[in-house]
Amino acid sequence: MTTPVILVLEADPPPRLGRLAGRAVVRYADRRTLAGLLPGADVLLVWDFTSDAVREAWPGDGPRPRWVHTASAGVDRLLCPELAASPTVVTNARGVFELPIAEYVAGLVLAFAKDLPRTLELQRQHRWSHRETRGLAGTRAVVVGAGPVGREIMRLLDALGVQVALVGRTARRTIHGVEDLDRLAAGADWVIGAAPLTDATRGMFDSRFFGLLQPSAHFVNVGRGALTVKEDLAEALRRRWIAGAALDVFQEEPLGSRSPLWEVPRLLVSPHMSGDTAGWRDRLGEQFVSMYELWSAGEPLPNVVDIGRGYVPSTDIPD
Repeated sequence: MTTPVILVLEADPPPRLGRLAGRAVVRYADRRTLAGLLPGADVLLVWDFTSDAVREAWPGDGPRPRWVHTASAGVDRLLCPELAASPTVVTNARGVFELPIAEYVAGLVLAFAKDLPRTLELQRQHRWSHRETRGLAGTRAVVVGAGPVGREIMRLLDALGVQVALVGRTARRTIHGVEDLDRLAAGADWVIGAAPLTDATRGMFDSRFFGLLQPSAHFVNVGRGALTVKEDLAEALRRRWIAGAALDVFQEEPLGSRSPLWEVPRLLVSPHMSGDTAGWRDRLGEQFVSMYELWSAGEPLPNVVDIGRGYVPSTDIPD
């Protein structure tokens, strides 16, 4: 029996795959070499999940891996028509990032409610400025994205006394459909973007949307950068349509030093770090090894992406 070949789209530091020694041949590729190595691979591990290399290399000649796993929650950086049309199974890293992202969002909501950005700025200025801050209990949040990240955010905000409405692609049980989003957002204190990037969600947070919000509302995006029209958000903040915002994801990363977003008033910028707690790379590697063991034994894989939708459907909440 031929030993399976795992091709890793490399990033530094590399994954720890020592447990697969003797059970797989591991090869490494970068953007330049990926296309030439794809035909000889049974499995592709997209360790560099910030790269567009898979989308660029996949439409070539020759066989393609039977399974592609990306070490990220989103799959928009690797999907292309040729991959979508192939029999290749695509999986993601669902289960690794949900709680850290939810904790990050809860921290941002607390920071905004307690005016911590202003407190830090006043401290730098050596200014004593007593003021009142906001209580969280009883405030209202809308979380856009009903997947595991959105539901974990809802759970933590609910524990803080926030009344949370969860909005998904379609209405089901306790989840609102997108047709309810405008109405819910208009009365929300906190709007959280946690949706996958699809044709339906691209640019959904635009000037029309921000114009619906209360002047006291805050907006947070931890989903995908392209969900937000950044120029519209900047304008909404400058015109004080909303009270503040935080972005952890951007359409182009890293954010360039000359980007005007750095200077937008009342905007908190963080470098796509909401899901990255200590040891996250090790957890991603362990997840892949466990999934490889299932795959090599012919067992069904978890976290299988619905290519047509662009994400892993929830099995516990029917569509």
